[in-house]
Amino acid sequence: MAPSMTPRQIDAFCSKLPAATRTVQWEGVIVFKVGSKMFCLIAPPDHSVGRVCFKCPPEHYEALSRSEGFRPAPYLARAKWVALDDPRILTPAETRAYIKRAHAVIAAALPKKKQAELRL
Repeated sequence: MAPSMTPRQIDAFCSKLPAATRTVQWEGVIVFKVGSKMFCLIAPPDHSVGRVCFKCPPEHYEALSRSEGFRPAPYLARAKWVALDDPRILTPAETRAYIKRAHAVIAAALPKKKQAELRL
């Protein structure tokens, strides 16, 4: 298997994104938000939500949710989220790109006033 990011490395990457905040909710799930809107989740092993979940652009959801290693994220699929049960299927660059895009999709959907407030 290709080198991959660990959940700890994903956590550190998400923490460095502009205006990102980190909290822990739902039985130990690490939740990253921008402007109080979630963009990435990191769950403990064997949690029903999947190991890593993130928002994806609506136009990419259908293809991505059917790609090998991905699935619609439980409880969040209607909002175009995907779950990745084994982050090792992605290279670090791929993981960072998906998460950065998730952050950008959520940030772009925030009201303009909130974007300005967060300097996005």
